[in-house]
Amino acid sequence: MRLNEITFTDAKPVEGYGPGFFRVGGEVVHGPLIIGPAGVQSWQGYDDADALLTLKDQVDVLFVGTGSNIAHLPSDLRVALEDAGLGVEVMASPAACRTYNVLLSEGRRIALALVPV
Repeated sequence: MRLNEITFTDAKPVEGYGPGFFRVGGEVVHGPLIIGPAGVQSWQGYDDADALLTLKDQVDVLFVGTGSNIAHLPSDLRVALEDAGLGVEVMASPAACRTYNVLLSEGRRIALALVPV
């Protein structure tokens, strides 16, 4: 088996998570957050569609981690994101972190919005 070191360019990978927090690029961030081309920022959750809509021209896909279990996005949020032309994939936060890290290592144009587990 050949192992290769992954290079994440300027974007920061998710290195870990736990109850109420995420470790991103060596720093612990508490509460919901967005990781995108501009870096890591806090997020107010599902009521904060504007923060997600700023990503529409910067990324091809937004992964939304809904916490410990997969859940549906509120319909008004999903409609706003789809109307803006932003591709959205919803999954549990642990799966969203793993998927984000893999695609980030491939140099994809992605962002991640997370609700803590």
